[in-house]
Amino acid sequence: MKYFIKIFILFLIFKPNFVFAEIIKPNNGIEPYQVVKIQLRGLMKNDNPKIDTGIEQTWEFAHPQNQKYTGPLENFKKMLKGDSYSMLINHIDHEVVEVYNNDKLASFEVTVLDKDKKYYKFKWQVEKYLGVGPLNNCWLTTAVSQPIPTGSSI
Repeated sequence: MKYFIKIFILFLIFKPNFVFAEIIKPNNGIEPYQVVKIQLRGLMKNDNPKIDTGIEQTWEFAHPQNQKYTGPLENFKKMLKGDSYSMLINHIDHEVVEVYNNDKLASFEVTVLDKDKKYYKFKWQVEKYLGVGPLNNCWLTTAVSQPIPTGSSI
């Protein structure tokens, strides 16, 4: 029994170093709203700044044209950690409201409560990728507006 307890304690101590949530990959079964939620949940629970699994999750659902514009991944990480989008990293809560949706484009109004208890609104747009390859017919993010501060919860 003592051996089991020691192993369990070691597991708890070292767990953050080797157990991470698996990155969800785009597939044509994931709907536009779900894409936005997957990205926001990743950013909400972004792990240690050297690993940035939440930012990598967001990158997975970025449209290839956006990845060319904002990438490579290390540049994307810097952009999200910069002044314009840092409120998304480890935010407290978010709300997603669909504004428009057709068979190729969907847009959402996203409200985020950041870790400083300030609210920000974003316009978030996803499009169905119609290129060749594994991303064909997958919904991917094509635009996220600059944040609009809307006040504080304090």
